[in-house]
Amino acid sequence: MLYILTGEIQTGKTRWLRGLIDELQEKGVPLEGVLAPGVWKPNPDKPNGFEKLGIDNVMLPGGEVVPFARRRDLAPDETSKMELQGMPADMKLVWAFSDEAVGRVNAHFAALATGEPPARPGLLVVDELGRLELERGGLGLTEAVDLVAQGPRPGWPHALIVVRDWLVPRARMVFGPAWNNEICEVGPTSETARELLGLFEQ
Repeated sequence: MLYILTGEIQTGKTRWLRGLIDELQEKGVPLEGVLAPGVWKPNPDKPNGFEKLGIDNVMLPGGEVVPFARRRDLAPDETSKMELQGMPADMKLVWAFSDEAVGRVNAHFAALATGEPPARPGLLVVDELGRLELERGGLGLTEAVDLVAQGPRPGWPHALIVVRDWLVPRARMVFGPAWNNEICEVGPTSETARELLGLFEQ
């Protein structure tokens, strides 16, 4: 089954996913892929008391942290150097991405695709796939897209991808055939956590 974790922006999807990953790891379930926590600073003027400055990528299962993207408007001198090669001029994104960081994350997914599957079935996690991957193609986490598009594998009978709600139809179009349209759209809820944890009960 392919699970699409979705919801509005800044609704706690990655924080919820981090909690799920912790629970699965406690049960010994193999987890491979990437988690994308935000980089925040306190800001009392914001509704939640924090301001998002950027995005890191945490490699699973090793835990290596890769500074992945930073907000363009906060550090124009820095982010001007963080531009993906081949980025369309008309694609105005809030985040500036580093070619080096994207390359490192893509190399991680390429290694997962060619490496030995885990001895015990686990969960493939991709946080997250956005406009670069689903609308344009050939940009962003291309190796992650290719891996998910292979469908279920012996080591990963299930996968979970994080996608903005308005990109879900596109994700279904891209990945549906490989997963025989066994796709479940879920939110960051306790019910979803119970369902996913139940997949790996022995």
